[in-house]
Amino acid sequence: MYIWHGAFQSPPTGHVTAGAENRRPDGTVHLAGQSADMRVAVIGAGVIGLSTAQCIYEQFHSTVSPLTIEVYADNFTPLTTSDGAAGLWQPYLYDKGNVQETKWNKETFDYLLSILKSPESVKMGIFLQSGYNICTKPLPDPSFKDIVLGFRCLTDRELQMFPGYSYGWFNTAIMLEGKTYLPWLMDWLHEKGVKFHHRKIESFKELADGGADVIINCTGMRSGELQPDPELKPGRGQIVKVDAPWLKHWMIAHDYKSDGSPYNKPYIIPGSHLVTVGGTFQVGNWSEKNSSIDHKNIWNNACKLEPSLKHARIVEDWTGLRPARSKVRLERETIQSGSTTIEVIHNYGHGGFGLTIHRGCAKEAARLFGQIVEQKGKGPRARL
Repeated sequence: MYIWHGAFQSPPTGHVTAGAENRRPDGTVHLAGQSADMRVAVIGAGVIGLSTAQCIYEQFHSTVSPLTIEVYADNFTPLTTSDGAAGLWQPYLYDKGNVQETKWNKETFDYLLSILKSPESVKMGIFLQSGYNICTKPLPDPSFKDIVLGFRCLTDRELQMFPGYSYGWFNTAIMLEGKTYLPWLMDWLHEKGVKFHHRKIESFKELADGGADVIINCTGMRSGELQPDPELKPGRGQIVKVDAPWLKHWMIAHDYKSDGSPYNKPYIIPGSHLVTVGGTFQVGNWSEKNSSIDHKNIWNNACKLEPSLKHARIVEDWTGLRPARSKVRLERETIQSGSTTIEVIHNYGHGGFGLTIHRGCAKEAARLFGQIVEQKGKGPRARL
C-alpha cells in the first residue's frame, strides 16, 4: 500500500488501456478522429475525485480505447477533508425535496452494504455501527429512514439516557473511514494504471492545453477558485479525536429551536480506533486553524451528553472546510476559451456528507462522461 505523507510520492505511471485496435468486432467504441488517448483529468483527490475516477474506469475501460485517467491535486490522503471526517453514513436529516441526492445517498449505502459481505471491507475501512439521533422536540422522520437498517423511534426508557432530549431514532448505519478508504482507492486506481500528479491546477484551460479531453472538477471548496460560484461557501468544522474504547454507539444531537444548522449540536461517533467528538458548522468561516474556544465548547457540550468522556484521552483536534452548497453541483458544462473547447463535469458541493453520497455521485458523473464519449464517437469509424 502506498502511504501518502506531506510530501507526495508519485507511484509508477502507466496508461489505462483497453487495446488500440481500430477494428472492434465486439462492439466497443473507437473514438473517431483521435490519434491519441481519450484523456480524462480529475481535479481533486478526496473521496469524490477518487471514486469518480474509479467509476469512470469501471464503466469505460473496456469500451473506450485507449483511455487514460489522471488525478491532479494539491493535497492527497491523509491531508484531504475526507480524511478528517468521522465516516458515519448519514446525510442531513431532510433532503428538502431534493430526491436526487437521496437517491445518490441510497446508491452509496447499498454499494457499501454489498461490500460488507467481502473480506475486502476491512481493508476499505467499512463496518456496521449503530446509534442514536436525539432531538429536543418531535420531528418528522428523516429522509434516510428507509435506507438505513433497523430504523425505529426511541423508547421512553432509552430517552432517559439523554436528559434534555425528548425524541429520537435508533438505527444501524455504515462507517466508512476516510483514512482507510482513500489509500485503498488510490491503490486500486494505481493498479489500474491511473496516474497521480501532485500539482495545484489554476484553470481548466491549463489541463485542456495539456491534452485533456474531459475534465472532472471534484475540488470541493477550491471549485470557487476555478470558476466563481456564489452558492459555494465554507462550512467550517472542528472536531476532537479521543481515545475512549468503551463507547460503542454513535450519538448525534439535533436542536431545531436554534438556527437549524447541522452539526452545531454535540455528536460522538466511535470509529475503529478513535472516537470523533464534534462539532461546529460555521458557514463563511475560512479558518483551518484549530480554535481553543471551539474546542472548549465542543468538549463541554459533548461531556454533558456523555459524561464518561471526561475520562477519555484527547489525541488531537482537526479542522476542515466542508464545501457547503444548497445542493450538489453535478452537471456537464462546455466552456469556450478562445479557440479551445473544454468539456467539464462538475462534481462538488457535497457539504458534510461527501462519504455518504460519493458513490452515487461518482456513478452519475460517469454517466455524464458516457454522453461525451458518445458525442466524440459520432464521426467516421474504421469499417469492421
